[in-house]
Formats: sequence, C-alpha cells, structure tokens
Amino acid sequence: MAGLIPQSFIDDLLNRTDIVDVVSSRVQLKKAGKNLTACCPFHKEKTPSFSVSPDKQFYYCFGCGAGGNALGFIMDHDNLDFPQAVEELAKAAGMEIPREEGGRGRTPRQPTDSPLYPLLTAAAEFYRQALKSHPTRKAAVEYLKGRGLSGEIARDFGLGFAPPGWDNLFKHLSSDNLQQKAMIDAGLLIENAESGKRYDRFRDRVMFPIRDSRGRVIAFGGRVLGDDKPKYLNSPETPVFHKGQELYGLYEARKFNRNLDEIIVVEGYMDVIALAQQGLRNAVATLGTATSEEHLKRLFRVVPSVLFCFDGDQAGRNAAWRALEATLSSLQDGRKARFLFLPEGEDPDTLVRAEGTDAFRARINQHAQPLADYFFQQLTEEADPRSLEGKAHMATLAAPLIDKVPGANLRALMRNRLKEITGLDNQQVEQLAQSAPRETPPPAYDPGIDYDAIPDYSPDYSDLHHTEHFQPQVQQQWSPNQGGGQQKKKWDGKPWDKKGGKGKPWDRNGQQQNHPPRVPTSVEPPTLSALRTLLHHPALARKVEDASHFADEEHVYAQLLVALLEALQKNPELRSLQLIARWHGTEQGRLLRALAEKEWLIDADNLEQQFFDTITSLSARQRERSLEHLLRKARQSELSAEEKNQLRDLLNRNVPAQTPTSTGA
Repeated sequence: MAGLIPQSFIDDLLNRTDIVDVVSSRVQLKKAGKNLTACCPFHKEKTPSFSVSPDKQFYYCFGCGAGGNALGFIMDHDNLDFPQAVEELAKAAGMEIPREEGGRGRTPRQPTDSPLYPLLTAAAEFYRQALKSHPTRKAAVEYLKGRGLSGEIARDFGLGFAPPGWDNLFKHLSSDNLQQKAMIDAGLLIENAESGKRYDRFRDRVMFPIRDSRGRVIAFGGRVLGDDKPKYLNSPETPVFHKGQELYGLYEARKFNRNLDEIIVVEGYMDVIALAQQGLRNAVATLGTATSEEHLKRLFRVVPSVLFCFDGDQAGRNAAWRALEATLSSLQDGRKARFLFLPEGEDPDTLVRAEGTDAFRARINQHAQPLADYFFQQLTEEADPRSLEGKAHMATLAAPLIDKVPGANLRALMRNRLKEITGLDNQQVEQLAQSAPRETPPPAYDPGIDYDAIPDYSPDYSDLHHTEHFQPQVQQQWSPNQGGGQQKKKWDGKPWDKKGGKGKPWDRNGQQQNHPPRVPTSVEPPTLSALRTLLHHPALARKVEDASHFADEEHVYAQLLVALLEALQKNPELRSLQLIARWHGTEQGRLLRALAEKEWLIDADNLEQQFFDTITSLSARQRERSLEHLLRKARQSELSAEEKNQLRDLLNRNVPAQTPTSTGA
C-alpha cells in the first residue's frame, strides 16, 4: 500500500487543514491563553489536560500523553487507518486524492481496506452459523453451556464453531486460486509445502473471533473439542493481525461502556467471557504473549486504571512482574495499576462462577495491591534489606526501574520510599539509576533455575533499540581470549590462575562486574540461540515438520520461534530482514533485530544440531510440564474426563522428542 498517496499531497493537505476545526467538530474546546483545552477524549478525567495549539497545529494530553497533528487525531478519535484519515481530511478540505499507481475511477477504498477483512468477516459468519445449525455442533454447544455462557454473551463476542473435517471453510469461501491464497494470508488455510494441498487451519474447535479497535475481525482463537493439540490455537501473524499489539475483548469492553474507569487484564479468552457473563464487562486478555508496553499504552488511552488479575502460583507472579515492568513507562501522574492474585488452582473463570460477582468485586477491593506496594514487596523478598548487603542489592535493582516512571510525583514518592528502606539519599538513588545496566532483572532470580525452561519468563526488551545494548556484553565476555599472549599476561600470578593463564579469566572478570543477579544469563538461552540461528539460516525451517506442539502459550520465545517457523513454511523465500519487518514496532521485533545484529559466537558446524536440539528439548520439557501439572492436580482433586485422557496419553507416550519436530532431512 505504501506510495499510493504521495507525500507531497499529505503535506499540502495538512497545510490547508486547521487542527482547531478538526478537533472542535468532535470535542468541546475552551480558550486558555494562546491554546484551547478540553477534557481528553482518549481517557477519563475531571480536570482538562488536553491542549490544542493553533500555532503549532498540534494537540497533546498531559494526562495520557496522546499527541499529534490533525491526521493523528482523526486516526485515534475515529479509529481510522492512516489512508482513511487522509481521505476524511481530504473530503473536508474539498481535495481529491491523487494516486501514484493510477486506479480505476471510483475506488476510494482500494488503498484503505485490506482484502483480508471481508474474508475474515465471512469466516466469522460461517463459524457463527455452524454453531447454530451444523450437525456436529452438539459438543461445542454443550461445552459453552457447561461454562455457564448465555446466548447473549455468545452473540456479543461472536462465538462460533469450526466443524470437524479438513475443508469445510475451504469449500465455503474459496472460489479460485487467488481467493485461496488470500485465505492463506489471512491465516484461515494452511498449505502443505511439499504436496501443495490446502486445508482449514481451524477444525473441531470453539471459535473466538478477535476484533480490532474498529470492530473488524482480524484473527481467531480456537479451543479444541477433541484430542488435537494445542488446546488453544491462535491465528498466525498476518498483515492485519499482530499478536503483540492486540488485546482480546477491548473492542467489546469499549462498546459496552464508553466511560470505563478500569480495565481488568486476565490471561485467556474464557476468563474475559466468564467475567462478562457475570456482569464484569471490562476485561481483556493478551493473545498468548506477555503484557507489553504497547498494550499498556493502548489501555491507558482508554482508562486511567488497569487491574492485572493473575494466578497466585509462580507462573502468575512471573507474568505479573513482567506486566509491572511494562507498565512503569506509562505511569503518568493520575494513572494507576493494581495487582490481584487468585488462590492457587483458580482462575477468573472458575472463581467468579463459584463465588459470584459481588464476592469477586469484594475480593478486588480487599486484596488488589497498588503497583508501588507490589513493587517494593517483591524487591524486599528478593533483596532482604535487613542487612547492608541486602539494602545495596535492593537499591541496585530498584533505582533503574523507578527511573522509568514518567510521572514526576510518583517517581519522587517511590524514591522516597526506597530512601526509607535503604538509607540512601535521592542523589545516590539517581546515580544508581544512571549507572545501572539498561536491562534490569526481575526479582526472585535464582542462578540455579533454567529460565529458558520456564514457559512464562521473558525479559523486557523494550529498551533494545540499538546494538550497543548488546555489544558491550559480548566484547567484555570474550576479549581476554582475543589478542594472543599480551592478553594472557594480565592474568599471570593471580591467585585464581592455577594453570599459568590457561584458565577462564572471563569468569572471574564477570564476577567482579556490578551486575546484580543477571550475570549467569551471559550464556544465551537455547531458545534465543534457536531464534538467531533461524534468522541467519531461514532454510532450516523446511526441516521442521510442525513446531506448534511445543509452543507454550505463555513462553514468549517459543511463541516467536513458532511464528517464525510458520512464516517461513508459508513463504520459504522470506529473508532475515523480511522476517524482522513482520514484527516491526513491537517488542518481538526489537528482540529479533537485536539478535540479528549481535555478534555470532557459535561454531557454524554445530548450528543445525544445536537448533534441533533446542526444538526437541522444548518439546520434551513441555510434555514434562504438562505431565507434572496433571499428576499434581490428580493428587489434589478429581481430574476431568479430558484431563484423564491427556494424562493417559502422556504416560503412554514413549517416542523420542525429535520424531515429531524434525524431518530428519
């Protein structure tokens, strides 16, 4: 679509457009000196903090940080894409939009709407009708009724049913080869790379349509009804769907109530829908990814408060800490975030049905922790500031995180709290923030834990915009081994050098660095190595049969690895830069770029073996985690029929992990 509207026309259009006219037609403005003010249309507030400058032709909200020119305002306020916003302003200005690529007469929507949208809408309608009338719908209907859902909620969320069989949607929608290719691009069909056969991605599943901010269907989630894996299957990345940017249920929440005070962030589709069924119509869920800064920016433009609701186990607390780190950079004064941890073994779906809406609301009011309280509680548990060493450790961990907070008042109060705990003054805290490593570790770090094996751990890569964030570690770690004898002489005579300088001086050097608890991660986790290997050697994707069975929904690295494999298997001609571009502007995209730019340190002869070793290891570990979870649950309570079948399957499985993941080619 790029280049259809000339940049010169856009510049001319903005020169002819008065932002005051654009904004005042949608928001009631009041004069305030040279500027005009109003209560912000993008978040709820009582005191006006939204300002429009006629001189600068610019708007800005000091409450939520929204800002931009007339085009930006139209896009945000009217939920329009960029080309649509241009069309809207051009119409108001009486200007005709030139098209660099010509076009046929009256086709104003051609550059605006992707052809994937009507396909996805048609697919959603097919799934809805199948839930109403397909002969095999009984299991899906019983599942939804068993979860306590009403017909009204099913209608509001557009729930549907993908019938069993390989080609139901294929036969319903495909008309020619071009249409089939579009369905592949939309994530509705899968094409076998070897045989060329095409078949439905979603089969025998309850379907959850995923909508964007304008209510358009952009993707689907499917919950299996039979024994297929995975249990939940999401659409792949497409031109209209980017997992790291979307929130399930946000459109529905805003449609139900345009004046939301708070949004609840939960973990899954059914949590969102179960809360809605009980009258809590303000819940959203991330789509198999960790809560990101992009998610929080979107949420805080809608509401002033966010409540994170997670399981109380270690996995839930890890997810909560990641959410906290993502939230810090959006905490302008006046915004707040809270954390609610549920009893172990419970989730919002089961708990709200068990105890009712009023009790669940009471639980929120009584037990939800403000972000700052949770922040210092976790760091206190990590660092134990009862000793001087603990105080120093806590200050080192906390200072750079507090420095991320943009709200001056909140940042000052958090620094004062840190001062009370550690005894350091504000100047010392500021120095720590400036000198600390950019990548700050989460609390509860244990060097003995293999974090790559934990499905819900992921560091915050939001600051990794440049290669220098990675390169110093690489240079520091390996430089003693570069430069021949002159480097080795530095270590002669040191007490730890028992082999005349032939040991590993970089181990000692690493221990002397002031990196609180993250030094052990200088060895790159295997999943990150696999991601980087795939970026440099995309052809390896052809040797992987199916990686979806090890894509733990909560493991950001594994999810990204599967997404790359899916993209490459769909289009084997993609190269590294094209892969990275698919996630441009997201946390995942920044991670991929950093991995691609990082100096390669692994022997090329071992790349393929290490790559498949990682894949098979992920597969095996996921089976082990599933087995452990089911055995633990079986000791505590009765398993469902589905869980018993899953447990039986895991216990009977005795095949090598590499069999289902690699073709062996």
